[in-house]
Amino acid sequence: MFDETDALARLPKAVAAAARIARVNSDITVEPIVTDVNFENIEEIISGASAVLDGTDNFETRFLINDACVKSKISWVYGAAVGSYGLTMTVRPGESPCMRCVLDAMPEPGSGPTCDTAGVIMPIVTTIASIQAAEALKLLTGRTEKLHQSLIQFDLWEFKFSKVDLAQSSPREDCPACGEGNFEFLRGFGRQVATTLCGRNSVQIALRRRGEIDFGALAERLRPAGEVTFNDFLLRFKIDDYDITVFRDARSIIRGTTDPAVARGLYAKYIGA
Repeated sequence: MFDETDALARLPKAVAAAARIARVNSDITVEPIVTDVNFENIEEIISGASAVLDGTDNFETRFLINDACVKSKISWVYGAAVGSYGLTMTVRPGESPCMRCVLDAMPEPGSGPTCDTAGVIMPIVTTIASIQAAEALKLLTGRTEKLHQSLIQFDLWEFKFSKVDLAQSSPREDCPACGEGNFEFLRGFGRQVATTLCGRNSVQIALRRRGEIDFGALAERLRPAGEVTFNDFLLRFKIDDYDITVFRDARSIIRGTTDPAVARGLYAKYIGA
């Protein structure tokens, strides 16, 4: 989707990808949307879609996609990859378990690796993306009996594969989204609240849910990427021109920017969400 000229031109990924697709097949109409997906705009973004494919990098956005798609009854295909490990699952609202049926709550911030702390190898990205694309084709052509109906997990480095069969599973009656219609992520639950700190070239990121950071584990993950120090009260991480301070309650101050979108991106990359 991208090459060095796109990076040099500092093109947004959506714009560069749309241009690339147009060069591959000019008969395809692509609408690039350059925006921060959030609870205020996601329903408008997916409105009219026949299927939604997940290419995001954090659970906050995935739980938001799940709420929006279940509410709108739009099928969506979850996909994630980090290191050599990847997962994918297809959600058909009303027909199959949704993400919240399978995973009740988001992982706590800092509890797992991210692509920027653990890296990611291209083979796992293309493996998961290929399965997602195949599932989308089945959805779009009405061949839903061919869907894999499972939560698939791959580790290509260790060459391990596992599959949790969901074919006989129905949406959980006690699922907040499927069963109760409680779309709390569409109301901003779990949302990172970004506040620009006046005169300090900094943005504070706070979460609307509570969590507690394991500084030792987070420091171990961050050391390959930058300079890390911590004590009982806070952790400091320096990467490029940014200085990130993380507190026990997962609140963070990102110094080096006044742009909330940039700050949220750095938080998702290095701390996790």
